[in-house]
Amino acid sequence: MNNNISVRQATMADVHFAETIINEMAESAKARGTGIARRSPEYIIRKMEEGKAVIAISDSGEWVGFCYIESWEHEKFVANSGLIVSPPYRKSGVATEIKKKVFELSKKKYPNAKIFGLTTGLAVMKINSDLGYEPVTYSELTTDEEFWKGCTSCVNYEILKSKERKNCMCTAMLYDPVEAAKKHVEPIKEVVTADGEIEFHKRRRFEGNLKLFDRWVKFKQFVLLKGRRKKEGDNEQKKPNFFSFLFW
Repeated sequence: MNNNISVRQATMADVHFAETIINEMAESAKARGTGIARRSPEYIIRKMEEGKAVIAISDSGEWVGFCYIESWEHEKFVANSGLIVSPPYRKSGVATEIKKKVFELSKKKYPNAKIFGLTTGLAVMKINSDLGYEPVTYSELTTDEEFWKGCTSCVNYEILKSKERKNCMCTAMLYDPVEAAKKHVEPIKEVVTADGEIEFHKRRRFEGNLKLFDRWVKFKQFVLLKGRRKKEGDNEQKKPNFFSFLFW
């Protein structure tokens, strides 16, 4: 990352960036073909005022990136939302630094909360994985209706609705502080075999399996978009064998 960029907790001195930030969020979502919960400048300013946002600023005072914290179900769940980087600074590593900073801020403010996210981007999945997130089912996320209302503006909302909110194009990832503590204390687990022997197995982690997981995500998207392709009049494609897809 550019050493001339400062990544820090946002303050009220940064409120003049609010309009620029929300406009860039909207443009980025439009370019990706996804939807986001549209936020107002006042909402972003309130996050800054509450100390629940992280901002990246260049040494010349230019806005570089932003992310904020939202809590759900009486602070049982926390999401790091609205991650956005100014176009000239993308692929510079600043997104990783922002995610790290907002993740640490979330743990500090909500030490007992589960931190989760929904994303279609492999780069974000990699960052989350490095921070300790694990892929999970949608059932392990918050049930707060206010959170799920944010999905209504997404172009894939009909898929989410048709799947009764159990699956969609996004991958759900979760950091559970209780499970994270166990991994530090118990890096391996004992398994008793049928013969009564004790074997030690390393806990399987998401790290290192990113390429495999990327293939799974693409397969999931293929299946979920199948109905849409039918509606659009596309020719029916033969469904690939799952295992052959994974090991292309």
